[in-house]
Amino acid sequence: MECDIGQTEFTPPGCVSLSSVTEPFLGPPFTHQQTPRKMVYYGQTSCEQDTERYIDVVKYVFNSYKKEVPLVINTMGWVKGEGLLLLTDMIRLLAPTHVVQMDVYDWKAMDPLTPEYVHLAPGLYTKGKQQGKSKQTNLSAAESWKSSEGEEDTSVPDYKLLYIHPEFPRAGVAGEARVHSSILRDMSILGYLGHLQPPHTGSVLPLHSFVPYQVPFNAVALRVIHTDVAPTNIMYAVNASWVGLCRIPDEIRCQNDGPVLLTQTPVCDCLGFGIVRGVEMEKKLYHVLTPVPPENLRQVNCLLLGNIAIPNCVLVSQEGIEGEIPYVTSEYNYNILGSGKLKQKKHFKKREYSYQCDYT
Repeated sequence: MECDIGQTEFTPPGCVSLSSVTEPFLGPPFTHQQTPRKMVYYGQTSCEQDTERYIDVVKYVFNSYKKEVPLVINTMGWVKGEGLLLLTDMIRLLAPTHVVQMDVYDWKAMDPLTPEYVHLAPGLYTKGKQQGKSKQTNLSAAESWKSSEGEEDTSVPDYKLLYIHPEFPRAGVAGEARVHSSILRDMSILGYLGHLQPPHTGSVLPLHSFVPYQVPFNAVALRVIHTDVAPTNIMYAVNASWVGLCRIPDEIRCQNDGPVLLTQTPVCDCLGFGIVRGVEMEKKLYHVLTPVPPENLRQVNCLLLGNIAIPNCVLVSQEGIEGEIPYVTSEYNYNILGSGKLKQKKHFKKREYSYQCDYT
């Protein structure tokens, strides 16, 4: 079960997933992208802005686990501040039989996560035996994970801690061969898009050579996960973007030809990913490029747009491009205020709007 949304092993980034591992995997993640048994698109590489939805997603995926095989849970490397509190919640809620904690030589990130420590320490949404400052919210996710008796389990967790602390120098040191996590995320997306390539072609075909699917506006719901976008600007946001192809249980109902805009981000199955190559306003069609097979695409009724970008090389390094490339330019002064990369203010909470079905 992959819970590290920033460094996923078998899927593109931003996902919580459940995968069957039936053989050794010795390469980096982009060499073994596969279709998981269960996957939810969280839409970001960090859950710091919305930890409550992250717990809801983890719970949703965990509930699909069948206990006939062992389960290995990979958690995030965020172990400071609220990250440690969230990890404490995860241990309480997932109830593992073993916890493997790894440190590096001559440095300890945190205290050993013994069962006694987890029992006493406060979590982000759950309470320890010794009451500390715990985040006060409606606790929808945490409250739903109660014991069968209807009360929160306050007993000492029953697991074995396997604490690994190497005693030889340079253990855990990245060294000169380190690859930045953002590059690995881009490589995972490229590895996923590699499924579009026909077998035994001998050369890599550019993505603009593939024929996209045409999807009517009113056939799928649309939601931007990570920020607020006005309905009048929603098509500018979704065009040339990486989207999760999802299935929500609710029937898509719209009295006109759309688009259908969701007011809240659903916790739902993600069947794969695609690139919105274009938005045809006259015919009200999305043009979506995806390797998801047609039999699975018939189940897709929701497009989720997150904070995961298409790798730059997809836009600027493909063969056979003529003329100007949309959304790509370097013809401006970098000294102009606002021309640089926009830094996200993580302490601002996003608001929910009651959007209408039609597009105006």
